[in-house]
Amino acid sequence: MTRRVDLRSDTLTQPTAAMREAMAAAPVGDDGYGEDPTVNALEARFAQFVGKDAAMFVPSGVMANQIALRILAAPGDLLVAGRTQHLVGFEMGAAARNAGVQFATVDDRRGTLTLSDVLEVIDAEDDHQPHVGAVAVENTHMFAGGVPWDVEDLRRLRAAIGERPLHLDGARLFNAVVATGTSASDFAEPATTVMACLSKGLCAPVGSLLAASAPLIDRARIERKRLGGTMRQAGILAAAGLVALDTMVDRLQEDHDHAQQLAEMFAAAFPESGYDPDSCRTNIVAFNHPQARQIVEELANRGVEGSTVAPTRARFVTHVGVSDDDVDFVAGALSHFVPVTH
Repeated sequence: MTRRVDLRSDTLTQPTAAMREAMAAAPVGDDGYGEDPTVNALEARFAQFVGKDAAMFVPSGVMANQIALRILAAPGDLLVAGRTQHLVGFEMGAAARNAGVQFATVDDRRGTLTLSDVLEVIDAEDDHQPHVGAVAVENTHMFAGGVPWDVEDLRRLRAAIGERPLHLDGARLFNAVVATGTSASDFAEPATTVMACLSKGLCAPVGSLLAASAPLIDRARIERKRLGGTMRQAGILAAAGLVALDTMVDRLQEDHDHAQQLAEMFAAAFPESGYDPDSCRTNIVAFNHPQARQIVEELANRGVEGSTVAPTRARFVTHVGVSDDDVDFVAGALSHFVPVTH
């Protein structure tokens, strides 16, 4: 069998043996009635982690984001977000279809939002522009290469937007925690709502969590129902999430270390990209190259799977399934690699 190292995404992770055991033994009930003890335990654990009153378990991060928009903004409102955030470009236009909101996008090439850009959109309300219903940030920022926010920048943003709600798309929140040493609760404190995925680097097979105040989560449960996200004996899935939170966060540093090694390799292999390997702080190597799609295709033929997130932007993501030996294999594939000229 041909050797293959899969760096397409950290959603490729497999549940651990401890997760499978916990899933098999999980006490369950009907979560639609709030009677699944394992789901309740997971929600309480996550709420405690991020310092919020309550949390809700949902099938996916996209659903968590979409529910947040529905409870924070009204149809027709503007949502200020970075133009390459997951909410904007990677949820198939769900915000328009599900929440009826419009995006006012600002530059986020460095993975964060510039305060003056956000305030300019808000200030334009006085010039007959649509109402800004909420602001959204992404931590870590996938498109920018897994860039974590500085918590002080989040606090400044929170203070500047006043009473408007702030949503934190923390699909890889725990990668930010490990990379910066900032706690999940400190990152979440400025946010009105915060979500995190369990099924990426934390290895759970399914699920994300949305946390907020208790009244907002009560409203969120209604929106989950409307979107078809209410599950029944979901404790079988939530059990894996509990193991993920308890055992898989600290080990994310291994993914970050592997990504840093790969970043140096890709920077050396494609100096024309101008990629700075020091910009890789978590588990995502992402760089611009005019032949990005061709590079991904040709590397796949050599056994290294990656992806593109834009026509000229390649992405390679580390996860628990990537070993030291796999990193060495990628080094071999990259040695003397030059894209074929068509």
